[in-house]
Amino acid sequence: MNGWSISSLGLILVIACLVAMITRRLGLPYSVGLVAAGLALALGPTTGQFELSSELILQILLPPLIFEGALQLEWKRFRRELPVTLTLAFGGVIIGACLIASGMHYLLGWSWLGAAFFGALIAATDPVSVIAAFREMKAEPRLSMVVESESLLNDGVAAVAFAILLLVAGGVEPTGGFVALSALTTIGAGIAAGAVAAAAVLIIAGRTDDHLVEITLTTVAAYGSYMLAEHWHGSGVLASLTAGLMIGNFGWMGSISDDGRDYILGFWEYVAFLANSVVFILIGFHAAHQPLTLWPAAIAISLVLLGRALAVYPLALPFSRSSLKLPASHMHVLFWGGLRGALGLALALSVPASVPERQQIVVLAFAVVAFSVFVQGLTMPWLLRRLRLVESDEHD
Repeated sequence: MNGWSISSLGLILVIACLVAMITRRLGLPYSVGLVAAGLALALGPTTGQFELSSELILQILLPPLIFEGALQLEWKRFRRELPVTLTLAFGGVIIGACLIASGMHYLLGWSWLGAAFFGALIAATDPVSVIAAFREMKAEPRLSMVVESESLLNDGVAAVAFAILLLVAGGVEPTGGFVALSALTTIGAGIAAGAVAAAAVLIIAGRTDDHLVEITLTTVAAYGSYMLAEHWHGSGVLASLTAGLMIGNFGWMGSISDDGRDYILGFWEYVAFLANSVVFILIGFHAAHQPLTLWPAAIAISLVLLGRALAVYPLALPFSRSSLKLPASHMHVLFWGGLRGALGLALALSVPASVPERQQIVVLAFAVVAFSVFVQGLTMPWLLRRLRLVESDEHD
């Protein structure tokens, strides 16, 4: 990681520990405290350089976070909610991206390509932010399952849309057949890569009871599935998601020892804490260095919120007369809890320099993420308590 040192990483870890202790005492979301610490770090004397690049997020920090999130999903409950989460993930990202892109084009005069890039990368909720927040707040089980599953799935949808736009930016004609084939290829290759990596790991893990070997094999699955998918021109996000789901559900059936399961879950809980700490502190650190653009930022934030509303409330209506009905309280949380974070920033940093609005895209992505973390993140605990959707309320 260019620009990084052992002292830089050590400083971030110390800050993360202090923030975790303080925010839990104050009852504040951990992610908000980390971003605030990153802002403070940027404004004061720093002992090192903290480079934020798309490679750092996408290739180092995102795969284990996606894998850990999927590892904790129970397949039976995940499959039951799949019609809802797939509808919200695919339909929601498409509706949100189209609305945001149109707004950026007509209201700010952006080119259609630049507007489409911004719409695609910011329309999806971010699994890093969403999973960290909802686990910390101990939201009601079904709500947590829907929110977390949707964030993991629409993450892959956004990545696929972004990959198609990269081809268009390279000069490929975006015909309907091309878009459909590219999407199917990217999704299929990603799922296949995750399944292959997970199957290989489970076969090898079934021959040992050494928990250290089992932990190492799951690490190989998390990163190996992502790398294999990228090599096959598939979605690395969907690959890590598939690998995590397979190992988290089929691995406990015999391939991974009973003792190894506890060690693996503990290890990945720590990895998620570490990766989340680095991601959110870096978001705060780099947000402090972005130029202030109030009017474009207000437009972007308004479009993102409107797009999210259109992605949640209308798409939930078809399930209103079925067992998968989402209560109004759940829809309100899905709307306001659609947090944005590291994925959107990573994709913004990956926009080609040939796109005229690239710098504006990066600046406005930081603005949307800052609003998401501080405004939505800080008010989410209050909203969950207000709607009586926090597990601990029942015990209290």
